[in-house]
Amino acid sequence: MSKANTVVVLDFETTGLSPVNGDRAIEIGAVRIEEGEITGRFQELMNPGFQVSSFIESYTGITNGMLKNARPCEEVMSEFSDFIGSHNLVAHNASFDKRFLDAELNRLPKKYTGEFSCSMLLARRLYKDAANHKLATLVNHAKIPSDGDFHRALYDSEVTAKLWLVMLELINSRYGLSPISFALTQKLTKTPAHNVEKVLNRIMP
Repeated sequence: MSKANTVVVLDFETTGLSPVNGDRAIEIGAVRIEEGEITGRFQELMNPGFQVSSFIESYTGITNGMLKNARPCEEVMSEFSDFIGSHNLVAHNASFDKRFLDAELNRLPKKYTGEFSCSMLLARRLYKDAANHKLATLVNHAKIPSDGDFHRALYDSEVTAKLWLVMLELINSRYGLSPISFALTQKLTKTPAHNVEKVLNRIMP
């Protein structure tokens, strides 16, 4: 069984919202978790080959000056594919990060064998009373200590990793499920919120 507490949690900062429209990654940050413990980190800026907008500079804090001497996306992403290995993957709003991971690796071309699960979709089912399900809101809601800057890739992946492990522990404490399979987290993210309780109660030991 592939365990949910052995994953790579990743986050991209990008030039925009869609690689289909020519947007590129400008920073990758990731944390490797094995059996609930952090065993590796990956962070690097990358030069997309063109100037980023002033909005993106302001939003991320990543300036064109910082990117000028960064290595090209292709070099960084080739190394990152090795960091991923065969691990399953987690991201907050995973559909966004998956699009950019797929687009950047397809340029190489490189593949990964792991599957994705989404911490945001899981949080929507476990923290239904949260004001919203943005990462910063959930960190406060779950009382997770944080003291960095959101919208930088390594910090966001570190905090997402903490949130992910807290949610796994919440499932364990409520329903006595341990270890929790990665497949179960994927199932929960696709289950209507009002049915999650029923699903988890059905598989309680």
